[in-house]
Amino acid sequence: MFEIENKKPEVITITTKQTNVAFNVEEGIIAGKIAVGEIHGPGEFEIGDVTIRGIRVPSGKTIYDAEIGGVHVGIIGGIEEGLDDLGVADVLCTSSVRAIREIEPKVVVAMGNVDGMVSELKVTARAEKKLKVKNADALPVALEVVALS
Repeated sequence: MFEIENKKPEVITITTKQTNVAFNVEEGIIAGKIAVGEIHGPGEFEIGDVTIRGIRVPSGKTIYDAEIGGVHVGIIGGIEEGLDDLGVADVLCTSSVRAIREIEPKVVVAMGNVDGMVSELKVTARAEKKLKVKNADALPVALEVVALS
């Protein structure tokens, strides 16, 4: 089980029993209890029980695929490029409706204009302080949008 939080608009934090990792999509920085300090840019990393793949996109920014217990979390913010390289995301942290349509996640963590997103997707959003994910089997069948506060 893990939790996803979004305390700042550009930062997604994933917390597991073993670790706490923060992804700043705007700055391309991964932070947490990491011996080397902050990680900048793309690459493949393991932090506790979180496996991370940072992917550089044509604009020079980095998008992330974090895998925790078989669940893939895509962390892209408003970036709409490099989506093919990201691959499958069960949970997608984004503000891009285009990315949601292309990736087809089961859960979207809204990182931007929630009202515009749900209107365009014709779904409703639920508000939560944290998104708790037990495992891949516990994810919904139909698309859900979650607004974290």
